[in-house]
Amino acid sequence: MRPSPRRYGAPSAFTARYAPALATALTMLTALTGCAGAPGGADARPATTAATRPAPRTTAPQDLCARLVTHWAGVILDGGSQANLDYQAMGLSGGQNDILRAVADAARAEERAHGRAAADRLISTRAKDRCAERYRDGGPTGGPWQ
Repeated sequence: MRPSPRRYGAPSAFTARYAPALATALTMLTALTGCAGAPGGADARPATTAATRPAPRTTAPQDLCARLVTHWAGVILDGGSQANLDYQAMGLSGGQNDILRAVADAARAEERAHGRAAADRLISTRAKDRCAERYRDGGPTGGPWQ
């Protein structure tokens, strides 16, 4: 028997604050990695036999890192309500968050000096460079949130 939705009351402050960002991060991660349920992911493919099934699409860790950092740096520069989220709510590891903070700080200075377009170019370049450096040896080894 399914409980009535009214039984649980209004969403908590945590849910109200973090649900939109978690949904955004989950959507980005599933779309970028081709996980089942993502638009264009595994569920979108026609059914095939195991022998003819294509290999799953994957995204290199440095590319995923760069995409996440680029997205969240743009959100931070825009100053939206999601700009003050915890890094884990953004779907970032601690190391990726360090990259994000450095990139966002540099982008703010670039935006003040040369405008938003220059800041966006800086974000893209620095995110790719820093993430490539971080994952050049295959990835961090200090645990899943490093």
